[in-house]
Amino acid sequence: MLSRKLALSVAGALVALAFVFILPAAAGNATPYPGTKVIKTKHDFGKLRSRLEAAVEANKMYVVTMASASAGAKGRGIKIAGNLVVGVYRNDFAVRMLKASVASGIEAPLRFYVTENADGSATLTYRLPSAVFAVYGSADLDAMAKQLDAIWAKIVAQTVGG
Repeated sequence: MLSRKLALSVAGALVALAFVFILPAAAGNATPYPGTKVIKTKHDFGKLRSRLEAAVEANKMYVVTMASASAGAKGRGIKIAGNLVVGVYRNDFAVRMLKASVASGIEAPLRFYVTENADGSATLTYRLPSAVFAVYGSADLDAMAKQLDAIWAKIVAQTVGG
């Protein structure tokens, strides 16, 4: 019986240490990857989402995925701050990407992240395509990513402006 109590105490101490050492470190860096951009906007969550979708379409790209923990939580009767991951890409870029590097296919679609702030505004977070693809060391990917960087700049300007 004593060894079971000791094992439970050790397990409890390890869980506590995880909260003390691991979680604060993970939560402390909002931009852990190079090329990550975080833009707090004056728009509320719903408006920023709508503006992002419109800007993606206006720049001849496509929303190919959407995932929202807040929408899922709402369906379960739980309220959390709004968040939405929006996957954006286009097939001609996908074909070029895969021709340059099959391994880089895991990066598609590229993502935008819309989050609701405590003050009612919303933030847009994304990684520059050039930063996403730089790790593959491919000149063809780098050239494609520069084109995507220019498109992303237009999408972001239209999303967060005005």
